[in-house]
Amino acid sequence: MGLILFPGDDDTSSPDASWSYTGFAAFRQWLAQAEGFALNEMHGFGGQRPWEGVFTTLAPLLNHPDDDGPHLTPAQCAAILPRLQEIAGRPRGKSTDPLLQRHIDDARQLVVVLRLCVEKDVDLLFG
Repeated sequence: MGLILFPGDDDTSSPDASWSYTGFAAFRQWLAQAEGFALNEMHGFGGQRPWEGVFTTLAPLLNHPDDDGPHLTPAQCAAILPRLQEIAGRPRGKSTDPLLQRHIDDARQLVVVLRLCVEKDVDLLFG
């Protein structure tokens, strides 16, 4: 069993992004690291650091229950999109790390899904 992020457009052929729960946790840890902080230091992830002190457009994605909680709105998707594209487009150098490549691929797939949410003006659903 895993987690799927998908547009709330009622179109079963729309693209989605999917992970195991462990894979999604690792993906979010990677994104948080790219933003300059450790996710495990944050409130709700084992730490005490409040989210109010973190300034990243990725916060709605990073500080979201795995498969519960509010959907992300089209406006939130639009705010997340440029930063996620930037992170996914960073040069890898000569790294052949398969986990890094997986995170980059996942980020690129999520970019596709977020872009569709913005274009169709629909929420991003977690399921």
